[in-house]
Amino acid sequence: MCSYAEAMPIIYLMRHGKASPEADDYDELSGTGYEQSRLLGAELERRGLRVGPVVSGSLRRQQQTARAALAEAGMDVEPTVDPRWDEYDHLRLLAQDSGEPGTLQERLDRSLSAWTSEEETGPGTWNHFRDGVMAALSDVNARLEKGRTALVFTSAGVIATVCSMLLDTSPAGFLALNRIVVNGSVTKLLHGRSGTQLLTFNDHAHLEHGGPALMTYR
Repeated sequence: MCSYAEAMPIIYLMRHGKASPEADDYDELSGTGYEQSRLLGAELERRGLRVGPVVSGSLRRQQQTARAALAEAGMDVEPTVDPRWDEYDHLRLLAQDSGEPGTLQERLDRSLSAWTSEEETGPGTWNHFRDGVMAALSDVNARLEKGRTALVFTSAGVIATVCSMLLDTSPAGFLALNRIVVNGSVTKLLHGRSGTQLLTFNDHAHLEHGGPALMTYR
């Protein structure tokens, strides 16, 4: 009799390691980000996965995480690059903020709340971003064979979007999920005849032995 893991296709959505918010170029992994990526790769190896499609967004921090994690896991595979797995443009959204005082997180939440309430379509809008993310997920599912696990290296906003859509939350649910996705974490989806379901969200136990320094959100 086939086990659950053997029978059902699985998708891992993995957030990139910590970027470099204090540097001139944010879109580079920091030293902490590389360590998170290494530990993520060790966890992938420990799980003994039968790997199917491997995909990354086009951002450098996503691709650097993918390379570091796959190398640590001993997986000699080149990820397919799909820009639909890229993060939303947080700098553009922050630039459109009202300018009211607040922390960076408060300003980002305010910007995201306004963005997700828009009804417009087209590049740069919430509807365009959301629909692109879900189409990218559908494409991965279409390539995923029974008993295989797809590996997707992406970002917090993308993961929060997928989870909020699968759970049918309001935009407030998206915001709540987006705030707490840990760098280097794993969110696990199950794809079957009834569609795609969320199994685990934001699993970061593989980082905990490294202490608070590895518990980052940027």
